[in-house]
Amino acid sequence: MKSLRKIAPTLAASGLLLTGCAAGVPQSGPHLSPTECRDLAALRSNAPPTMAQHQSELAALRKAGYDPSPWYDDPYYPDDLQAAQRLVDYWFNTECQQVQPR
Repeated sequence: MKSLRKIAPTLAASGLLLTGCAAGVPQSGPHLSPTECRDLAALRSNAPPTMAQHQSELAALRKAGYDPSPWYDDPYYPDDLQAAQRLVDYWFNTECQQVQPR
């Protein structure tokens, strides 16, 4: 039997995905806007980041179900953030392939 510690991150990730579905995250069409794709590509290029790029990244994480407001009292942190980041990475890889940073 797997310990709860080993399966908790998987449960948290599954919960985030289900929460995103229930919250009205679009199931068809792109999840990331062209601006978010451009800004995420720029952040991945190791260029000095701008505040707007960080805001786009946070907006994408929120779309993936992450809520940064209870960070001090979140029993699932950092697992919930990492699950949202994996979902944003998936969206980026599948939806933003043509985007190049400026």
